[in-house]
Amino acid sequence: MIIFVSFDVEVMLEQKTAADSWRGEWLEIGEHVVLPLLLLMVPMFFAARWVIRTSLAPLGAAAARMDSVVGTERGFRIDLAEFPLETQPFARALNDLLARLDGVAEQREAFAANVAHELRTPLAILMIELDRLGSPDALRLKKDVAAMKRLVGQIMMMAQVEADMAAPVARDRVCLLDVAMDVANRFAPLAAEQGRHLELVVEGEPAVSGIREMLTAAVSNLVENALRVTPENGTVVISVGPDIRIGVGDGGAGLSAAELAALSQRFARADHASGGGAGLGLAIVARIVEIHHARLVTNPHRKEIYLIFQDAPKRVEQSDSVPS
Repeated sequence: MIIFVSFDVEVMLEQKTAADSWRGEWLEIGEHVVLPLLLLMVPMFFAARWVIRTSLAPLGAAAARMDSVVGTERGFRIDLAEFPLETQPFARALNDLLARLDGVAEQREAFAANVAHELRTPLAILMIELDRLGSPDALRLKKDVAAMKRLVGQIMMMAQVEADMAAPVARDRVCLLDVAMDVANRFAPLAAEQGRHLELVVEGEPAVSGIREMLTAAVSNLVENALRVTPENGTVVISVGPDIRIGVGDGGAGLSAAELAALSQRFARADHASGGGAGLGLAIVARIVEIHHARLVTNPHRKEIYLIFQDAPKRVEQSDSVPS
């Protein structure tokens, strides 16, 4: 365009002097080329910016959703409906990768659950055979087998919890008092056998939406841990209420929030832990709490650990909360 205008101006001004010719040529170029281009560049800049931002908006939305996904969530996929055509192959490949990762995780969990299930029967038979021997060595072996049975049960429970996080099951209205009574009835004979007392304190009958078997397993793990750290003739207390909470107190040293967070990791064990576990107890509790969108809270001064559910007021005197 500049060459065309320059040639046109030269033809029009060929009778004028050279200085006038060049001056007029540059004036024409500025008026008919540079100025229109400057006027067009501003709206074109904003229009191009709007087109690019609009086209890439689905990528930003997908990135924000991916950032909001917790590490334990399964089945997450990117919605390709609003993606630009050019980026759909990349998003499709990412969905395929996520599907393969989900498949590998499910296979690992299924393998662990199957192994644990297959071990239960021979361990039960072994316990029966050891009962028949009645020797001191048999008693020691029975303790080892009991520890193995506990580990197998923990592995199966962890696999069940992971399976629920991958494909949530239907939930019922669960009364926390019923859960506490079930756990108390189950552990009362064991506590008496160990020379400890088990007490149930009821300050309400709250109910939550959840899975009763998992909530029972969570409280059972807390009571089991409490019995191990409570000295002989000490008391383990299961408390319900007054708000939407259930807790377990023991006669041990108490746990700080940092200690509870550390022990809630898989295979982490406290210094006072017995050899009968693999460090899965509090990890199972933490996962069950996460599934129920609750909070795992410790009160080291009262030597208690609570499961506090969403509708409960966020107040625990002199207590620390572990993020779930």
